[in-house]
Amino acid sequence: MSTSSRALELLGLLQSRRHWPGDELARRLAVSPRTLRRAVSGLQELGYPIVTTRGTGGGYQLGAGASLPPLVLSEDEAAATVLGLKEIATGAHPASADDAVSAMAKIVQVLPPRIRGRIDSLRAVAVPASAQQRAAIGDVTALTTLALACRDADTVEFSYRSHGGDESWRTVQPHRIVNVDNRLYLLAWDLARADWRTFRADRVTGPHRTGNRFAPRRLPGDDPVAFVNARIGDRPSRFRVRATVHAPAERIEAEIVHYGTVRPIDDGSCEVCIAAESLDWAAFCLVAIGAPFVVHGPAEAVDHLRAWGQALIAATAPPS
Repeated sequence: MSTSSRALELLGLLQSRRHWPGDELARRLAVSPRTLRRAVSGLQELGYPIVTTRGTGGGYQLGAGASLPPLVLSEDEAAATVLGLKEIATGAHPASADDAVSAMAKIVQVLPPRIRGRIDSLRAVAVPASAQQRAAIGDVTALTTLALACRDADTVEFSYRSHGGDESWRTVQPHRIVNVDNRLYLLAWDLARADWRTFRADRVTGPHRTGNRFAPRRLPGDDPVAFVNARIGDRPSRFRVRATVHAPAERIEAEIVHYGTVRPIDDGSCEVCIAAESLDWAAFCLVAIGAPFVVHGPAEAVDHLRAWGQALIAATAPPS
């Protein structure tokens, strides 16, 4: 075994267990204790915080360092890591969706094709009903291609399916991937239209980087999420739910700034409009505000909220 291969295997073993007795670690690597000490010293020189303890019960363990050194992941660990990052990037999690997409892009770009295929094959696995509103990432490689193009200011080309189902070929300068209403959107400068455009990531097919670098433009507005949300609001939605919320408009605006509009009525109430493809999502948004509200329309929304209320009351009723 070469020195570099032994170092990688050693690093993988140290990351798989908290503490390794020296003799057991040397046996796993099929080397002498002296060779093991040299390999450990080599990794320490590269910045890996390997703690060495001597005497009875002594051995090696990988500690926390001041910086993050490269990680060695098995195929199963790499697949699990990418799938976990997908959950963060497309669900309601406290972690940053931007950071999740960035980390996923870095990992996927170095994965062998067989592991990418394994990850893609798991996208059809059933999820709990509560996760139905989570955005779909149909093609992990496509998403990470867009993310890396944003990072490197590299022009991309792809096929795009519009809201109405029309297919078109687009050449754009990608700037940001934004999570809005639990969906991922690409914010990009469309070269053919000489204007900013937003593209739902799950409707992008076959993106490839052209190698034509560009100077990043100043993003439209101060908040990319607000800009994408405004563009989405201009498009026809299946439902436009209207309600009066009995709370100050300033507070409600802060609550639903990314998925609805707010108009003050008086100091203690406001009118809210939520454009959504799902009544479940609109109902969740209103209930999550935590203030009294009255739904005015459309009629399907009123009936849907009434059914939600009846189901919740039934769920809390004592057993007969």
